[in-house]
Amino acid sequence: MPTELHAWTALRQHHDAIRHTPMQQWFAEAEAARRVEDFSLEAAGLYLDFSKNRITFETFALLMKLAEEAGVTQRRDAMFAGEHINTTEDRAALHVALRALPDAPFKVDGQSVMPGIQDVLHRMRDFAGRVRTGAWTGFNGQTITDIVNIGIGGSDLGPRMVCRALAHLADPKGPRMHFVSNVDGTELAETLVRLDPARTLVIVCSKTFTTLETMANACSMREWFLQNGVAEDQLARHFVAVSTNREAVVKFGIDPANMFEFWDWIGGRFSLWSSVGLSIALAVGFDAFEDLLLGGRTMDDHFRTAPLARNMPVVLGMLGIWYRNFFGMPTSCMAPYSTSLELFPAFLQQLEMESNGKSVQINGDPVRSDTSPVVWGTAGTNGQHAYFQMIHQGSQIVPVDFVAPLVPPRSLPGHHAKLLANCFAQAEALMRGRTAEELRAAGVTDEARVPHMVFDGNRPSNMLLMEDLTPHVLGALIALYEHRTFVQGVVWNINSFDQWGVELGKILARPIEQELTGKGEATHDASTAALIARARGVLVRG
Repeated sequence: MPTELHAWTALRQHHDAIRHTPMQQWFAEAEAARRVEDFSLEAAGLYLDFSKNRITFETFALLMKLAEEAGVTQRRDAMFAGEHINTTEDRAALHVALRALPDAPFKVDGQSVMPGIQDVLHRMRDFAGRVRTGAWTGFNGQTITDIVNIGIGGSDLGPRMVCRALAHLADPKGPRMHFVSNVDGTELAETLVRLDPARTLVIVCSKTFTTLETMANACSMREWFLQNGVAEDQLARHFVAVSTNREAVVKFGIDPANMFEFWDWIGGRFSLWSSVGLSIALAVGFDAFEDLLLGGRTMDDHFRTAPLARNMPVVLGMLGIWYRNFFGMPTSCMAPYSTSLELFPAFLQQLEMESNGKSVQINGDPVRSDTSPVVWGTAGTNGQHAYFQMIHQGSQIVPVDFVAPLVPPRSLPGHHAKLLANCFAQAEALMRGRTAEELRAAGVTDEARVPHMVFDGNRPSNMLLMEDLTPHVLGALIALYEHRTFVQGVVWNINSFDQWGVELGKILARPIEQELTGKGEATHDASTAALIARARGVLVRG
């Protein structure tokens, strides 16, 4: 139990001693330059400045001690060894193997997983090449101009985020990517009006090929093709599958030769490195996808070999523990200063909250500490004109991770300097604040206004910089946050690789759907029964 570890107790006492000390004091001291030097790291093309955190050198040492006592190193090694660290499902969590070298020694249950991974990668390269060069055509011989990825959760968020982040690398003459995830028919309907059935290819991405939202959208898309001139025996020219369920794929009408496998030891939110990333390879080319894998592998190597105090995922993870468990901060903000990374906060929401939104330890005992914070955020500078007011002056302190490329993916004269200036200024303002004396010295004479213009500062942030937003660096960034999430799960002694919390709602939705369509009856609480009756009345009229 983490709260019983010696380092946890020491951190509690240390927190009491320094919690009111302002960061401004540490930056005013002669050792400020050393603070920046010691509290910064470089790895896999990323530079992390974590000096603007409410930590001293003693804090940092105690946090690393906590990571050691919690067994981060041992648990990390068990993951890389293919042990069944996903205990509730009795599975390995070996997504790191997906981006490993072909001769890497990764095994599950004594069997090497690398031949299977390499086979799928070779097939992905071949298929992506045929589509992108025009060798793969639709039912009437026309080339593919549009690709629709149908999935949800990890089968949507990861590849959607990567395709958006790397859109500047896509060939303008290449296929356009579309993503459909919501069972709300509006998303699919608004996508279909932009498509030509003869030139559209669909990726149905579902491990079991039974996911409700995905299969509802896939079946509607299938019907759309049939209604628009594609014969049933020609549907295989317009559908491929990312799945493990060969029987269901064949029954749907997809040629099993065009089914790209993945494995049950890959969690959905960790799956973009697998055949789930087929949409990425189609959007930007397989070479770019391979470079994404290389970036992830570079961060894996760093995570596996760097000492805890110089290990970027460990450092970020333990800073999150510091704020969540010792300061009691309930949320964290991701603010990428790059429109290309605008979907990264949404990706992190699933990665962190589905992984660590748990209240039971691995041994089944209740967790006695807070676990995952609420993760939120949007791209800068937009956030400055929305919620940054609360981050600067609100009653609740929110740790912020800033992420920015130094070279813009797309350039217009003068824009990027303004963007970076705002990014760096926000972090500086969160740390520095502004005093009443500074306002008066600057000529503010309206004393009634002064209290409203004061910023306390002393609000923590991390700054992650990359030189350029390449597939390699993006892969490293994603792997960094995967491992950061894992580190925190180890400290909280929870299983970061299951997601039982999503199951009950799915189970209860099935009989409700039957009732809404007049095909069944069930017993519910009074509120739910009234909602069903109201909705059924409208659906019947419709």
